[in-house]
Amino acid sequence: EEILEIAIEHFAAGGYHGTSTEVIAKEAGISQPYLFRLFRTKRELFLACNDRACEKVLDAFRRAATAAPAGEQLQAMGHAYVTELLPDRHAILMMMQGDAAVSDPEIQEHVRQRYGDVVSEVAELSGAGPDEVWRFFATGMLLNLVAALDLEHTDHPVFRAWTALHA
Repeated sequence: EEILEIAIEHFAAGGYHGTSTEVIAKEAGISQPYLFRLFRTKRELFLACNDRACEKVLDAFRRAATAAPAGEQLQAMGHAYVTELLPDRHAILMMMQGDAAVSDPEIQEHVRQRYGDVVSEVAELSGAGPDEVWRFFATGMLLNLVAALDLEHTDHPVFRAWTALHA
């Protein structure tokens, strides 16, 4: 768990190619060879981090949907995204780094499958139709950019527009 938390923070910031497994191992207090006993390759560690990030997102969505009144599950999941996931940022940025690393066919297939799982579960939890689910994820992608670019701490036009829409 601790290794994955550390690795998610590093991969979220540096991406697949820009992250050193040596730095992850050192911060975790283990040797790099031991890290590779736990995760045979850097790719395997990266994909485990992507899985963990997707689960964190889904856990937040499940809690929100379960607590929401009937018909308000999708809005509750959106609220959880904004209040729980965006402030932490690591899971969201990790998932974005997964998207950025899809030039590797194994990563692409894995990320595609996991993203499909997230979309399917949101549709199931919300009972929303395809158009609503599409808009939910389109808005989420824009919010990912707001988080990645740290726009919420600026007077950027995108963030002003978002704030005006949700005031």
